[in-house]
Amino acid sequence: MSDKKIRVTQIASGHGQKPGQQATLIGLGLNKIRKSREFADTLEVRGMIKKVAHLVKVEEQA
Repeated sequence: MSDKKIRVTQIASGHGQKPGQQATLIGLGLNKIRKSREFADTLEVRGMIKKVAHLVKVEEQA
């Protein structure tokens, strides 16, 4: 398993989005614009990010 990390920052509101997208933001621990979280770079996290790609910004960490 890789030690790579990714930082996910919410850049848009989940209000008015589909319920599944709102739940995904909550699952990622994001509930306010400009809030960031760091995650291990796994397929599960990448799948969640893909679902809300238009609402978040992703940065690769060393």
